[in-house]
Order: sequence, then structure tokens, then C-alpha cells
Amino acid sequence: MKILLVGANGTIGRAVRQALSRHQVLAAGRDSGELRVDMSQPDSIRALFERTGNVDAIVSAAGLLHLGPLAEMTPEQFRIGLDSKLMGQVNLALIGQHFLNAGGSITLTSGMGNEIPLRHGSNACAVNAAIEGFARGAAVELAAGLRINAVCPSVLQESWEPLQSYFPGFEAVPAARVARAYQRSVEGVETGQVFKVW
Repeated sequence: MKILLVGANGTIGRAVRQALSRHQVLAAGRDSGELRVDMSQPDSIRALFERTGNVDAIVSAAGLLHLGPLAEMTPEQFRIGLDSKLMGQVNLALIGQHFLNAGGSITLTSGMGNEIPLRHGSNACAVNAAIEGFARGAAVELAAGLRINAVCPSVLQESWEPLQSYFPGFEAVPAARVARAYQRSVEGVETGQVFKVW
């Protein structure tokens, strides 16, 4: 399979790349990778697909969020998650669907903040819920044979130190375990699903 992986050099992206290493993985990122793309800019996404041509799978392990107290949050800060993680991935799916081979798939990334509210996590909660809603809704409208899912990971063991204050009492999960959910989405047959790795 020819797979486009956006966010390939992040913690999750590196693990996903390893899990899918038997395939041809095209690594893309905003600041690193073989290919560069700014998911918040549709023209940048179109330029990316013009370089890659059609692919068998699109995987997004990218997107920024804003973590901070609600009482101090500005609309501009809240838009960080909307423009980057939400609309970036939606843009990738909307444009990318037209560059998928028959039977192809799209895998997006949400996060556990959708179902489990976290202190200072209102932006994450809203964005992750919207990503999962988009995946479910898009699944019933994609062209015949195309699939879309979302992976919803918990906090990673590899990222635990700087983030542990946001996740009191939570159990971190290894990135390699999270990567298996992406493999399931890419190599499996399911669509409209949210694969939770908690």
C-alpha cells in the first residue's frame, strides 16, 4: 500500500510509521518530513497531493490544541485547536478523498479529552468531539468502498512528564500500542469507527 502519513515525525507518527513499515509510507509534516504541508491551508494540501498522486491510505497524526484555564482563554487561543487539529484534519479528508484509490481509507486523530473532561482542556474536548463526529458523518457519504475512522489515544508514556499534571490518576499508554489502532484502521475493513486506546 502507498500511505500518506501526516505528522510522521511526531511521537505517534514515528510509532505509526514503524507499525506500517511493510508498506510504502510517505512522511509529511509542517516542519519536517520528506514532504511538507500546512493542514490549515487547503492550497498546501492540494499541492501535497499533486506531488504524491493517488494513495491507498491517508493517516493524520498531527494538529495543535490549546491547553489553558477557561477564565483566561481568548477566542484567538481557542481557535488554535479549531484551525489546526480540527479543520486541518477535515481539510485533509475533504481534499484527500479525491486522491484515494479504490478501497482506500482515511484515519484521523482525536483524543480522550472528548469523553473525559480534563482541567484546562475545554479546547481539546470540543475539538476531539468534533473530529469524531466528522468521521462518523463522513463515513456514510464517502464514495463506495472508501473508509474513514478516528483513533482516540490516551496520554502517551513518551509524553508523560510534561503532561502528567493534566492527567491525575490516568494510566499512560505506549505509542507502539496506539500505533496498532492506526494499523487496524488502515489495513482493516471498518469505517465510521473511533478506536479508543486508553
